[in-house]
Amino acid sequence: MADIVVDTKGLACPMPIVRAKKALDTLKPGQTMEVLSTDKGSLQDFTAWVKQTNNELVAHEVENGVYKFLVKKL
Repeated sequence: MADIVVDTKGLACPMPIVRAKKALDTLKPGQTMEVLSTDKGSLQDFTAWVKQTNNELVAHEVENGVYKFLVKKL
C-alpha cells in the first residue's frame, strides 16, 4: 500500500505530473505514492518523468479508464 495517494482524475497534462511532483517532494526516500489519472497520455508522461527524476515506477495498471501508478522515491 502506498504512503500517499494523489488523485488527478479529470486533470489534463501537465497537471497530473505537477501534482505528483508536489506530493513526491513530501516523501522520504523509500516511501511510495499512488497516482490516479484519467489522462490518456499519462502512461508515457509518468514513465518519462520517473526516469528523469531518478525515482522508480514500481507498478502501473489501467482499470476502468483510470491509470494507476505506484512511484517509489529513491
